[in-house]
Parts: sequence; structure tokens; C-alpha cells
Amino acid sequence: MIDVLVADDEEPALDELVHLLRADERVGDIVTARNGAEALRLLTERSVRIAFLDIHMPGLRGTDLARSLLALADPPAVVFVTADEARAVEAFELRAVDYLLKPVRGARLRQAVDRVVERAGPPPGGDDEVLPVTLGASVRFVRRSEIHWVQAQGDYSRLHGGDGAGHLVRIPISELEARWAEAGFLRIHRSTLVRTSAVTGARLSGAEPSVSIGETVLPVSRRLVPGVREALLRGEAG
Repeated sequence: MIDVLVADDEEPALDELVHLLRADERVGDIVTARNGAEALRLLTERSVRIAFLDIHMPGLRGTDLARSLLALADPPAVVFVTADEARAVEAFELRAVDYLLKPVRGARLRQAVDRVVERAGPPPGGDDEVLPVTLGASVRFVRRSEIHWVQAQGDYSRLHGGDGAGHLVRIPISELEARWAEAGFLRIHRSTLVRTSAVTGARLSGAEPSVSIGETVLPVSRRLVPGVREALLRGEAG
């Protein structure tokens, strides 16, 4: 069972979130707080797995509280629940697991709990880079380790993972290539970057060289074939 804390200074919003969480059979005790200071006191007295925090609370804001929690030996995973769309980047910097926009739907809340269960919160030290991506009216945090390949789209990049979705981020593929090279990502085409450990097949001879990631076939630039072959033979892992 997962014990959680919910902090929100607006009682209707707090009650609604508690109601939705009680519908999730994985959730155990639910501790509530109506401001950041009360939440911080409760979190120093007992441990919880997830802290659902409103951002705009009197006194200690949710982002300030999350920053304080980073100092704990075993901090809870933080999920921001807010009507403020503009704080996603700050939340990302604070290693939040998810960022939910009010009003929260039950299915979307369950996804946030799923992320904590599957990943046990963000890794200490930030070994696995996390990127905020926009999904309609909400923001999701995607880990580098979830990404199988990247497609260039001008100044943007589309991140493709095992879930089949393509998440658009405003980062050029050349920047991701430089940042993720040591994590086993390899440029195979001017418009494509792949995680070598995700490659399931390769045809690097003939007129149309390619690699496969599951059912997806990606073309390889002929001038890059030697480097791709060497990298795959070395079995580089991300």
C-alpha cells in the first residue's frame, strides 16, 4: 500500500483529490495539509511514498516545499497538482515525477501513481535525465531511459518510447546527440538518433541500410554505416 500526502489550501480541491485517490486500491493512508508549513511538519513526522502538492499555497509554496524535501534522506516522490501551467520547467528542475493540471481526472491521477510505482521516484543524483513534455492540457515527465529513438523536426525533437507515443520537445536533435552520447544514443541519420540497446535488428549492407526497433524500421545514412556497425558490434548500452 502507498501512503500519500495531499497539500492544498482550497478545501474543495483537497477533498476532490482525496476522493479520487481513495478509488485507487494501491493507496493506503492519506495525510492532508492545508498549507505548505503544515505539510512540511507532517512529512518530518512520518514518511509517505508520494506528496501531491498544490503550488500556490499561503506561506510556503509547493515548489518551496518540494525544494526542502530534496534535503531529506528518503524524500517522497513529488507530484504537483495545480491550475498554473507556467511552472512545469521549475517542477522539472525539482525532480517532480508528474505535473497535473486542475481539474484532475481520475485516469490521469492514476497515471501519476503508476509512474511512482514503476520507477520508484526520480533517481538520486539525476543519473537518468528527465524532460517535461506537453500532453494537451497537462505536462508529463519523460525519462531518457524510456526513449528508444528520436526524430528531428526542425528546432524540435520527437521522442519515441516503448509506449508508442511521440512526445515533442523544443530541443534540436544535435543537442540531444551531444547530451546523450554517453548514455548509448547514436546518430544514424541526419534526422534520427537511436538508443543502441533498443535496436532489435540491422541491415547495414545493400542500397537501403536500416536498423529496426521492434516493428519500426529506421533508415541509416550510408556515410554513417561504418560507425553504426561498430557501435552495434560493441553492444553499447543506454
